[in-house]
Amino acid sequence: MRTAVALLACLALLLSPAAAPAEGPQATHVLRVPAPMGDAAQRLLSLGYDVLEQRDGDDLFVVGDPRTADELRSDGFASTVEKVMPPSQRQQRSLADTTYYGGYRTITAHLAHLDEVAKAHPGLATVVDYGDSWRKTQGSGGYDLKAICITRKNPGDCALTPTAPKPRLFVMGQLHAREITTGDMAWRYVDDLVGSPDLTAMLSELEVWVVPIANPDGVEIVESGGDTPVLHRKNANGTCTSGPRGVDLNRNAGSHWGEVGSSRNKCAETYQGPRADSEAEVQALESLWRKLYRDTRAPGDTAAASADTTGAVISMHSYGDYVLFPWGWSTQKTGNDAALRKMANDMAARSGFTAGQPGEVLYNSSGATDDWVYDDLGVPSFVWEIGASSGRCGGFLPPFSCQADVHWPKVRPMLVSAMNAAKRPY
Repeated sequence: MRTAVALLACLALLLSPAAAPAEGPQATHVLRVPAPMGDAAQRLLSLGYDVLEQRDGDDLFVVGDPRTADELRSDGFASTVEKVMPPSQRQQRSLADTTYYGGYRTITAHLAHLDEVAKAHPGLATVVDYGDSWRKTQGSGGYDLKAICITRKNPGDCALTPTAPKPRLFVMGQLHAREITTGDMAWRYVDDLVGSPDLTAMLSELEVWVVPIANPDGVEIVESGGDTPVLHRKNANGTCTSGPRGVDLNRNAGSHWGEVGSSRNKCAETYQGPRADSEAEVQALESLWRKLYRDTRAPGDTAAASADTTGAVISMHSYGDYVLFPWGWSTQKTGNDAALRKMANDMAARSGFTAGQPGEVLYNSSGATDDWVYDDLGVPSFVWEIGASSGRCGGFLPPFSCQADVHWPKVRPMLVSAMNAAKRPY
């Protein structure tokens, strides 16, 4: 009798809902969604979908899982599957690991690289700790936020003051953690600045500031997948318990925050955060920029920055092969539209990219860092969307060999163009 009871109990456990296997990692789907520029595109973004910086005619592209097509349908959007990527598999990794996914450098390797360059080239390079990542502010791991200033050093160079003697070009990567091409571009740029005579020669009259990894907590999540990187976009702020955690750092800046193209849903990939400038990483960047650049623009959306403004800021993203410039929250023109447009076209022409305001070529969104830089300081600011949308070297996760063979030969001449323009942009 006891045996029969035990068997019945085991059978009940096996058949109960609680005994069902937990849902494992899901494949990632890239979906093509008809959403012409204007109301349809803005509605798609407002619903919190993970919309890529990619457009093909009237179509946008959404990243999701096998359920996303049904969710889009219920919201009134048709879709077709463009690409399916295998699910990420978290791997046990060590702080000693220096690469993942075929050669991409870990956050630990990136931070060590900056220190190594500064040690090897003391007359050129200085590492600056400009803040802490969200996890570090919470006492739960995390990282220092680090930049490297590279110039032919004279007294006063690399000082945290907006009255420094040389113009400054600021370049950053991986604000969106999964955009791994951009961190590698920053690594190669740092090496070329100290190792290539043509670039080093330009440093007598220019400071270059590079932040290879602007979102280190997020990158730690990405690299935890090893050979199947986790497609994590946001920082690591524990805002969501039923989906991807974090705040979208490129929707959190305080320029027209929360107006368009972002989400109040804590689990959305474009979650704007609870308030403008709420995130440690955004606060640290804005504080650093205010120490590096003079404010040369009066308040108001149509006010122009003064003609003696110097410098430029580049935020590298992927993908789509675009050079974008303010305003991003609207198709309204800035007071320096002609100069910004010329700079963008000059950079884009070096590599066959398309230049325009976001609302001219993609869609409008607010709370972006490039809008903040121009809005707050008057400094020319740009987003580069690096990489094609298709092909072997397209997308978020191109093979590592694509960086040297395809992306760097395109990005390097754009950086040279930016270095020249930063001296007297207007």
